[in-house]
Amino acid sequence: MHPGWLSNAYLVADEPSETAVFVDSGAPLQPLHEAVDMHGFTVTHLLTTHADPDHVAGDAELRERYGLEVVKGPLETGGLRFEALPTPGHKDDHLTFVCNAEAAFTGDVLFKDAVGGGNLAQIRDSVMNVLMKLPPEMRVLPGHTDETTIGREWEENPFVRVWRGMEPEGSERVRVAGREATLVVWSPDYDGKGKAWVRFDDGEDAIVGGSRVERG
Repeated sequence: MHPGWLSNAYLVADEPSETAVFVDSGAPLQPLHEAVDMHGFTVTHLLTTHADPDHVAGDAELRERYGLEVVKGPLETGGLRFEALPTPGHKDDHLTFVCNAEAAFTGDVLFKDAVGGGNLAQIRDSVMNVLMKLPPEMRVLPGHTDETTIGREWEENPFVRVWRGMEPEGSERVRVAGREATLVVWSPDYDGKGKAWVRFDDGEDAIVGGSRVERG
């Protein structure tokens, strides 16, 4: 995990074939290089959930070191099979990669206790109609900070609970960039500043970082 961005880079390996794949590259890569060398893995590809700098910063390093092909789509290599699920909202071309039906690399769409910022309708559709349809036991490996599971987020994620009708929408009055709004959902977020769904007085909805919300 990058100490400033709090972004994750992952190395996924199939032990029988000794084949490995990177997912995103926006974190210090030396520990993953050491894992490749220690286990004798052959690294074949780099998967990219989306092209924000904190997820692609190490692409050039990985391409130079391993001669990798960068893939934005489904992939089969060695004993690894990655589905590429379109999950727009944070970015139009955002993908979630599901590896061997065991783990979902959700980039910046779903985190522990939060969702990504961006187009609310798209984020909601990606979370509720794509990710929440995955098995509850599936591991969620997000683009930032802590691992979780689909089942945990179904039960505990504040956004998901409101979208399920398990919790009411909030009514607290706030201001965002000088605009009057209603705070519909407040959740923790990976950066410690919170994440908010706000509804502006003109009816526009948005998901924004908590630091942008003036409360009280």
